Formats: sequence, structure tokens, C-alpha cells
Amino acid sequence: MTILVTGAAGFIGSNFVRYLMKKTNHNIVSYDALTYAGNLSNIQDLPKDRHQFIHGDICNGDALSQALQNHNVSTIVHFAAESHVDRSIQSADPFIQTNIVGTQRLLDATKAHGISKFIHVSTDEVYGTLQLSEPPFTEAHHIMPNSPYAASKAASDLLVRSYVETYDFPAIITRCSNNYGPYQFPEKLIPLMIHNACNNIPLPIYGTGENIRDWVHVEDHCEAIHAVLTQGNIGDVYNIGGECELTNIDIVKKIITICGADDSLMTFVKDRPGHDFRYAMDISKIKNELGVSPKMSFEKGLQDTIDWYMSNTKWLNSIINGDYQQYYKEQYK
Repeated sequence: MTILVTGAAGFIGSNFVRYLMKKTNHNIVSYDALTYAGNLSNIQDLPKDRHQFIHGDICNGDALSQALQNHNVSTIVHFAAESHVDRSIQSADPFIQTNIVGTQRLLDATKAHGISKFIHVSTDEVYGTLQLSEPPFTEAHHIMPNSPYAASKAASDLLVRSYVETYDFPAIITRCSNNYGPYQFPEKLIPLMIHNACNNIPLPIYGTGENIRDWVHVEDHCEAIHAVLTQGNIGDVYNIGGECELTNIDIVKKIITICGADDSLMTFVKDRPGHDFRYAMDISKIKNELGVSPKMSFEKGLQDTIDWYMSNTKWLNSIINGDYQQYYKEQYK
């Protein structure tokens, strides 16, 4: 089997490629546009006999068709997306182009090629927000996105669903909660706070820090996606989560403690517009149907993640310069 992974040089995509290389004998084609969050070094050390990289944009239908044909691709796992809510608030256009137009181009190229399975990786943010008293999201929950990012992912989900219904397209949708682990771009909460805490830099926290997220280690997410790929039912949606709800301030305090930083570094900044209060995932379906449940405790996962970033300062320092510094100043001024 040859699997094409879009967004393969990004955080979750690169971890999934590494998972496949370790757990299977499949040939892997990594496809990535190498935008700001894509880093070729994330996958550059993989053996060339089973892994090939293509520098390409999913909005380029001709390039996609050529890649599928040249490499005889049978399966696609689609991670490629603009994914940072803050950036979508600054400008929605890249999210519309990549997440909606890019997904449509990929669907068309894939449909013409005749692949056997298409996994569309989405997010819990398409469901909207929850209050404390409300039960977690199930797969039957209404889609009610509240940010341009979430709206663009919801639109891509609906496109995939429409191809399943209209063309009998062999797609499955997964929706996951917040991921953390190695290779995550430092604009996201956990790597941002790790870097700042370990370098005595103020820790910018939106609002009061009481917003709640469900956290899952990226390795558990990769295992769940592989289970969906091998066992999932065409046309279905599967929630993936860690069953680990924590407030942002809880996360920051844990990182401060492990890094030996001072609480005075916590700096509360103006809240994000339309900031969803709580996400929580009901993962009963994937547990009962596919036998998948999270294995990594948050305590161990966080410690391992901090250790990884501290052992890979060269990787981190290559990212947190230039454009990133300008973005950081504008975002948290």
C-alpha cells in the first residue's frame, strides 16, 4: 500500500508519518507546501526506501493528480490545513483557500484517481463551544463553528460528506481535540509556554485563563487515525480525544512547575475575540467500535514534551525568529 499524507511536514502530519514508518510496512508519500508551520526537518531523517517527499500545494490540482498517478497512491490521509485560530482572526483568506478550496481540489483529484480510502482529519472546534453543565460533543452534535478557522474546517467536513453521498466517495472524517507533543509549532499554547517558561519570558494568557480544552497526546491521536484507516466505516465520523479536560491556566501552572519558573511570569492579555469557552469530546464510538482509547497520561505526556523541546533547542530556535517574532509582538502586544 502507498499512502499519501498531506500536511506531512507539520506537527500532527509528521508524527503520523513517523508512526506509519514505525508500525507498518507501507510506502509513504509526504506532500506539503512548506508554509510557515511546515518544517522539512520534521521528516528529513526518514529512510528513503519507503518514504518520499513532494513539495506541493493541495490547491494545485494538476500537481496532486501527477503525484497520485506517479506514485500509484491507494490511500490518502489529509492533514494539510491552516490551523491557528488567532491567525484566522487576523485574516481568514488563507484558511478559505487551503482548508476549503484545497480540500475540494484534493477530493477531485482523488476521485479521478480512484483511491480506496480517504481520511479527512478535522477538529472538535467545528462543534462550537460548551458550557460547564453540558455533556461532551458526540458525532451527532450540530456543527456550529465560532471562528474563521473552525468555519473553514466545518466547510471542508461538509464537502467531504457531500462527496460520500453524491459520488459514493470512500471517505471517513475524524475530529480530534487539542493535541500536544514533539514538533508542534511554538505559536500553540503548550510549546509557547514551554519556551517562554524555560527562558524567563512572560507567559501571555488570554483573559482569565479559565477556558477549558480536552487534551490528547499526538501519539494517541496517530494511533486512533491508523485504527480509523484500517477499521473505520466509510462515511462515518469518529471523535478522537484524550478525556482530559484542563483549563489553560492549569496547563500554564503545570509547565511553570516542571520548568522551575516563577509564577510572576504569568501575564494576562486581552482575550481572543469569540473565544470558545470549553471543548470536550465523547469518544465512546471509537472506543466501542474500534477499540481505541488514549494511553498517555497528561502528566507523563507533558513531561516528555518538555524534555523533547529542551533537547531540541536547535529545532526550536530555527523557528522562533524573523516572521514569528513579528507575529508574536503583534498578537500579544
